[in-house]
Amino acid sequence: MKKQRADGRETRKNLLAAAGEVFAEKGFWEATHADICGKANANTAAVNYHFGSKENLYVEAWKYSFETGVKTYPPDGGVSPTASIEERLRGRILSFMQRAADPALHDFEIIHKEMANPTGLLAETMEKAITPFEDDFKLLLAELLGRGATEKQIRFCHMSIMGQCFGPMLHLRHKKSEHALPPPKDMQKGFGIEELADHITRFSLGGMNGIRNETKKRKKRSKARN
Repeated sequence: MKKQRADGRETRKNLLAAAGEVFAEKGFWEATHADICGKANANTAAVNYHFGSKENLYVEAWKYSFETGVKTYPPDGGVSPTASIEERLRGRILSFMQRAADPALHDFEIIHKEMANPTGLLAETMEKAITPFEDDFKLLLAELLGRGATEKQIRFCHMSIMGQCFGPMLHLRHKKSEHALPPPKDMQKGFGIEELADHITRFSLGGMNGIRNETKKRKKRSKARN
């Protein structure tokens, strides 16, 4: 019985890993039980046996990849909570970029496929998984922007930083694919993830410093009028 249970756990894990690859490549609608079980070296009945349905496997495969990424690359980048706020910002940026660029992880690509051909199956799971990390990041940005920062300013800064990270990392991730589009000329010279994390950190700090100063000036003008 113990051996059967161990074999079952291994099969389930193999199915999750294989499903992540297949869903990332084909999306939910085009992926089949045969595709997934063939890659996992499992019987085609294994999907229903271990997960009940393709839909449940889809959700669990995304969650498995996301949780693996967070475990491999902690969201704080391994930076101490007592480090400077600039170091903590860089840690967050570097961690996100490492997860987005790692070809062994598939949650980002699954999301892309989901956006192109929605199923609605991932919305609740994604919100529960991602929201705590986004909220922590926004608290850090609020600290950087200073007192008086609006929720919209914090949200815009968060979107701006994520945008700076995401595009370059996807190009790095796909550059070895024979079907990949060539990257923009500025990116063809190559760069390291840590080097780019340094740049995005400095660039973002400069932008947020400008927002903070503008907020202070607006407060002074308001006081002067009153």
